[in-house]
Amino acid sequence: MRSFIRHPSDIPIEYLIEDQPMTGSEPLHDISFGGLSFQSATNLEKGTLVHIRIDTVQPAFEADGVVAWCREEKNHYMVGMEFVNKEDVFLARMVEQICHIEHYKKTVRRNEGRNLTSQEAAAEWIGKFAEIFPNPEPGRST
Repeated sequence: MRSFIRHPSDIPIEYLIEDQPMTGSEPLHDISFGGLSFQSATNLEKGTLVHIRIDTVQPAFEADGVVAWCREEKNHYMVGMEFVNKEDVFLARMVEQICHIEHYKKTVRRNEGRNLTSQEAAAEWIGKFAEIFPNPEPGRST
């Protein structure tokens, strides 16, 4: 059973692979308290260092991580990355909330035809979902 809610997969992520002149821009699959997963056109070996950037939030979220797993899917690879710096774990939680709010904003526009500002979406999302948003650690309250 997962301890942490997974965020919607419509947020773009940029990544740079250790010692390779390659960068990618792919959809972020999910983000949780200890890491994240994203799509890649390339198979990445476990233990590979990865630098990621999510510029949907301001300031942009940047973090380093290590590939924990990589599995082939239909026409891409799904990569799981663990954060290297423990401080990034706490920042990722903020990014996770912002991603949920941005997804909520898009869903409201699509389903209800309302164009919310980020502040309006945040206020509505907090009112509806903040109480059930997961704690940073299982069994611990915030």
